[in-house]
Amino acid sequence: MSNSSSISHFLLLALADTWQLQLLHFCLFLGISLAALLGNGLIISAVACGHHLHTPMFFFLLNLALSDLGSICTTVPKAMHNSLWGTRKISYTGCAAQVFFLLFFLGSEYFLLTIMCYDRYVSICKPLHYGTLLGSRACAHMAAAAWASAFLNALMHTANTFSLPLCHGNALGQFFCEIPQILKHLCSHTNSFRELGLIALSACLVFGCFVFIVFSYVQIFRAVLRIPSEQGRHKAFSTCLPHLAVVALFVSTIIFAHLKPPSMSSPSLDLALSVLYSVVPPALNPLIYSLRNQELKAAVRRLMTGCFQVH
Repeated sequence: MSNSSSISHFLLLALADTWQLQLLHFCLFLGISLAALLGNGLIISAVACGHHLHTPMFFFLLNLALSDLGSICTTVPKAMHNSLWGTRKISYTGCAAQVFFLLFFLGSEYFLLTIMCYDRYVSICKPLHYGTLLGSRACAHMAAAAWASAFLNALMHTANTFSLPLCHGNALGQFFCEIPQILKHLCSHTNSFRELGLIALSACLVFGCFVFIVFSYVQIFRAVLRIPSEQGRHKAFSTCLPHLAVVALFVSTIIFAHLKPPSMSSPSLDLALSVLYSVVPPALNPLIYSLRNQELKAAVRRLMTGCFQVH
C-alpha cells in the first residue's frame, strides 16, 4: 500500500492505442488549441487597441478571453505531448499544478460570466444607472473579485486533495488531472469528508450564481419584450444571446459530466464530455461573440487589416 508521499507520477488516460489514432488526436487538439489561441488573441488585441471598445462589456469579455486561454493551455499541451510521444505520465507536482490552474481558470470563467450577466441586466433593465453601477472602478473591483474568488477556491481544493493519502494506484481515467479521478485513489473514503465539505461550499456558490443568472435573464427578456421597436429588440437580443449561448454551453456540459447517473458512465462518453467542457468552449466562445457583435467584428477586421498592411 503506497500513499501520496511515495507517488512520483500519475498515469493519464490513453486517448488511443494505435500510433495513427494518437496522431489524429494530436492534430485535433492542435487545431482546436490554435483556433482558441487565434480567436481569443484577436479579441484581447482588438479590445486592448480599440479605444471605442473600452466599455464594461468588452472589458469583461477581455477577461473572459484571458480565462479561456489559460484553461486550454492547462490541459491541451500535455495531452498533445502524450499523444505525440505515446506516453501517459504526468509528474505528481505537474498533476497538482494542472488541478489548480484548471479549477482557477474554470472558476474565473464562471464568475466572469455571472458578472457579464449583471452587466447585461443593468444595461437593459436599468440603463439610466449604467454609468453609476458599472463605472471603471466598479468593473475593476468586480473582475478582481472574480479572479480572487477563483484563486482561493482552486487553492483550497488543490491543497486539500493533495494532502490526502492515496493508496489505490496512480492511474487516472481522464486525459488530464481532475479531483474526482484523484479521490478514487483515497486510502479511505472517510478521508474525503473535508473535500466533500469544500465541494458542498463550492456547489452552493455555483448554484447561487446560476440562480442569479436565471433571475437576471428573466428580467432581461421581460424588459426586451416591452421595447416597442423591432430594431431595439434585435439590438438588445444581439448583445444577450451570445452570452446566454456561452453560459448554456459551459454550464450544461459541466453539470452533465459530473452529475450524470453512474449507469450512463463509459470511458468514451466521459472523454467526450471532458473535451466538451474543458477544450471546446475556449475555441467556440470567440466565434459566438464575434458572430453577433458588429462592433467586435469591425474592430477585429480593422486589426487584421492593419497587420496585413504593415507586412
